[in-house]
Amino acid sequence: MRAVFAYGFPWWGDWNDRQPSWFVRAAKTYFSSKDQMLTYALAAPGPEFVDFEIARDHWRLAREVDARITTHVGVGSYGQEGKVQEMGQAGLLRDDTTYIHCTTLNEIEIQMIVDTGGTVSLAAPVEMMMGHGMPPIQKFLDRGLNPSLSVDVETNVPGDMFTQMRSVMSLQHALSSERQLAGDTKASQPIRTRDVLAYATIEGARANGLAHKTGSLTPGKEADVIMLRTDRPNVFPVNDPIGAVVWSMDTSNIDSVFVAGKPMKREGKLLHVDWNAVKKAVTESREHVLKKSGFKLPPI
Repeated sequence: MRAVFAYGFPWWGDWNDRQPSWFVRAAKTYFSSKDQMLTYALAAPGPEFVDFEIARDHWRLAREVDARITTHVGVGSYGQEGKVQEMGQAGLLRDDTTYIHCTTLNEIEIQMIVDTGGTVSLAAPVEMMMGHGMPPIQKFLDRGLNPSLSVDVETNVPGDMFTQMRSVMSLQHALSSERQLAGDTKASQPIRTRDVLAYATIEGARANGLAHKTGSLTPGKEADVIMLRTDRPNVFPVNDPIGAVVWSMDTSNIDSVFVAGKPMKREGKLLHVDWNAVKKAVTESREHVLKKSGFKLPPI
């Protein structure tokens, strides 16, 4: 697969016990080249979750090895006013960072992210269902920053981009319509399906530092291609191709996937994967966690 491995240190204990030297050593050993399928990043704790000094040291460590930073900030009741602003005033906000959620950030913090060239990833379904706050899509669009889309908690919501696209588009349309119905003549216009498809593709690549390799069908990029079936009952007959992808398709429409030109899925079936072995390993892992934790699953 093409993926970003974003390592996150435990947040407890002394910083020196978390082996920052391991992070540097792994970077030099396994990520010495930028031209590989797996790239390196640091899943840094948001400054509202840890002390400023710890957050600062995490971000400096990532930059020591030229790794991108991904961080959850402005998350519901966890948010503490002005923590991202404090990081910005210390000169730590840069274009190598992707900020996830941002639901409770103040206007100054949002503008700081935009001004420093940061990227934003919204996980609208989780943000709404877990009480993080209102996904701030319009606040960033008004400042000219298009978001990428992410899932965040795959145990709570579907992990596919179709769900993410529909959720964020429906939300933005609802917010726009609410203002228009209230007589607001300056209400933002509804975003288009073409915009949202870009959030799920090229903006995702940009947020992961991969826009030069993938995210669009452009000559010179590596051949990461998803082929979608248009002959399924949920979309047939197709009139507006982009509209059909965003509003009507789901994972059953994915026929083929190519990564760097190599087929990874054909005719709706994964290749190069022993699916039965994967299911067995996942089930055993689940049973182990349940036994150790004493948690009881609800009856079916």
